[in-house]
Amino acid sequence: MEAIYIDAIATRLEVKPWQVENCAVMFEDGNTVPFISRYRKEKTGGLDDVQVAEIRHWTEVYTEMARRKETILETIEGQGKLTPDLRRAIERCVVASELEDLYLPFRPKRRTRATVAREAGLEPLADAFDAIRVSDPAAEARKYVGDKVASVEDALAGARDILAERLSETASVRETLRDIFRTRRIATKATKAAESDPDAQKYRSYFSFSEPLQKMAPHRLLAVLRAQNEGFLSVRIDADAEKCGNKLYYDFCQARRYPSPALGEQIRLAVDDAYSRLLAPSITNDVLKEFKEKADVASIRVFGENLRQLLLAPPVGQKRTLAVDPGFRNGCKLAVLDAQGRLLHHEIIYPHPPQSQKVKSIVAVSGILERYGIEAIAIGNGTASRETEEFIRRIQLPEGCRVFTVSEDGASIYSASEAAREEFPDEDVTVRGAVSIGRRLMDPLSELVKIDPKSLGVGQYQYDVDQGLLREKLDDTVESCVNAVGVNLNTASPWLLRYVAGIGPSLAGSIVGYRSSNGDFTSRKELLKVPRLGAKAFQQCAGFLRIAGAANPLDNSAVHPEAYGIVDRMAADLGVGTAELVGNAALCAKIDPQRYVDAQFGLPTLRDILKELVKPGRDPRSEAQEFSFSEDVHAIEDLVTGMELPGIVTNLTAFGAFVDIGIHENGLIHVSQMRKGDARVSDPSEVLKLHQQVRVRVLSVDLDRKRIGLKLL
Repeated sequence: MEAIYIDAIATRLEVKPWQVENCAVMFEDGNTVPFISRYRKEKTGGLDDVQVAEIRHWTEVYTEMARRKETILETIEGQGKLTPDLRRAIERCVVASELEDLYLPFRPKRRTRATVAREAGLEPLADAFDAIRVSDPAAEARKYVGDKVASVEDALAGARDILAERLSETASVRETLRDIFRTRRIATKATKAAESDPDAQKYRSYFSFSEPLQKMAPHRLLAVLRAQNEGFLSVRIDADAEKCGNKLYYDFCQARRYPSPALGEQIRLAVDDAYSRLLAPSITNDVLKEFKEKADVASIRVFGENLRQLLLAPPVGQKRTLAVDPGFRNGCKLAVLDAQGRLLHHEIIYPHPPQSQKVKSIVAVSGILERYGIEAIAIGNGTASRETEEFIRRIQLPEGCRVFTVSEDGASIYSASEAAREEFPDEDVTVRGAVSIGRRLMDPLSELVKIDPKSLGVGQYQYDVDQGLLREKLDDTVESCVNAVGVNLNTASPWLLRYVAGIGPSLAGSIVGYRSSNGDFTSRKELLKVPRLGAKAFQQCAGFLRIAGAANPLDNSAVHPEAYGIVDRMAADLGVGTAELVGNAALCAKIDPQRYVDAQFGLPTLRDILKELVKPGRDPRSEAQEFSFSEDVHAIEDLVTGMELPGIVTNLTAFGAFVDIGIHENGLIHVSQMRKGDARVSDPSEVLKLHQQVRVRVLSVDLDRKRIGLKLL
């Protein structure tokens, strides 16, 4: 990668150029983000996976820019207009908008007023005006009146059209206006369509709205632009047209002989036309796009962090589980899962109105609890969730059996998915949904990777942001979480395996196929027998795969096979076997990592190895905790201002956190109602995490709009 791009990435991400360069080289060599961030810390300077993923993103952006430059240079050279200065300017460019500005005068375009004027032979007249070579523009224009130009005024108008287009395509002019527009306010006004369409009411806060662009919160900008796209708002940037025109006129004429009054008038008309007709709309779009891109990044960051917290939610682990998909009229769907998540039994009970078969339902559940030795109960948080939880808790539960409420977001998507049909071809969607709820409790990460992250209910304006960038972020987040936790090679589904570094969907299928034909893997080296899994893929994935009970205990750790020799040396130096060293904190404490530094393994990697030897294969996730809502609140009508309640954070946004308090509507803790110590916070993620259990105070209840204001206690 060229030095200008490496320096640009380093500056943007606030890292060292050598870190960017090393990452770029490793990407070119086929290395993945998890592998680089975990096992190549010496080359990255200890960058984490988020930073490495950012570097990868920008290397791809600049690789595409380099290809774009080649196309632009070929196009301009083909027109015979590529000067050495222009070539240098293009080659040194690292900002996409500036590159397109340089290309704009040469880019093939549709037929314009200036095109018509050129075809009429008026370009020399425009050149004379541009060079300020004439004092009487009308007299000069009279020379061009003929078959193609009907009058002096037509000649003058044509020359002005050419000047206006030139001005609008001048890179320095466009950047000057962008600088001005960036500092101005965005102003919105309701359209006629908004006055009669009830769907527009959700945007009524913006029907007459103005705010400096640079201070506008990402969620507000995205809301405004969505309303504009739906035809409910007109949006503009309130730059002063007269001042902008004066600035352009001055820049046009500066350092040159001042035009005569008559020529000055023609130039001023061309400048004003360029601004109002060509520049203002274009620059408005450019600047709104620029700020939207920033809003996209901020919103996608929130989405990614929420997804990370959701995927890394505490699991209850391998426990015999009763999953309940609650409902009223259609009953509660029950699914019994063994400790490995396999479906053992399913049925439907009707404990709630209108059927109200409480006794029959109690008998059915009690029988399941006893027959299958249930250790955990997972209840979906949808319709009838509170009523079902209360019903379950009235039943005598086995000792140690705990009851959990589980998010249903995306369960219906999974139920109808290819993954669900492949897992349960003979079961209907209701059974699949219940199974998903139970498995989410046992291991959220393993189950949620089967569902499109956009269906999990943790985003902010997710359908308004750049979908390509969103997909990249979500894929990176899922991959990061899967590899941070590690994957059991002998139990993982193909949907989980595909997110392991270096594997992907095709190899995941091959691994599962090999496992089905040959039985469980007994060592990591056996992976090399999987069809199409070569040395490079093995290098990338091996450290993230676990084999419980393997002959070599390192195969069930995050120590990479390439470092097994180092561990063997450490054990030999202590006079013990490798198996005795693994998991022995006292022995590990005697090891000086400095003794084992060599050309391949530096201190960062050796410290990671020692940390892993102390607790091999440690799951970074915490333990799942039970939770109960207030018994006094079942509907929004039960809420009273000042009431204090338990709740669970269901979504984090830039402006606050949504909290489930046990009723159909979630409440909102606005960011202004949060504190970190005695100080206010600007970002909810500073004090809250997804699915965190909290206590809140009710500040307001709007029954008409079904809105609840909360304060974090």
